Amino acid sequence: MEVRVIKTEEYYNQCLKRLEEIFHAPTDSKEGDEAELLSILIEKYEDEFYPIGAPDPIEAIKFRMEQMGMTNKELAQIIGYKSRVSEIFNRKRKLTLNMIRNLHEKLNIPYESLIANY
Repeated sequence: MEVRVIKTEEYYNQCLKRLEEIFHAPTDSKEGDEAELLSILIEKYEDEFYPIGAPDPIEAIKFRMEQMGMTNKELAQIIGYKSRVSEIFNRKRKLTLNMIRNLHEKLNIPYESLIANY
């Protein structure tokens, strides 16, 4: 396949199909180089035409809690009171700056995710 900049949806789909065919090629082979180049081009195209925004702060917290096997009670120790957890999850209360700092420091949730509008 002749590799070039992806400018159309049709060529994007062709590139995805080709990448799927050669995905497991050895890295030091011609097909391995082609797979690496296709990956870069596909990523650039997807970043431009299929951007993924920052997650909703509440969903980011819930996802991180699930990853860590954390309970609401444990989260309450990070953000303050157990009632605050419920209010935040029900979107009746916004995260405070102090809560955002604690969530970032203790759960490693990016600031960008925590300060997004919700």
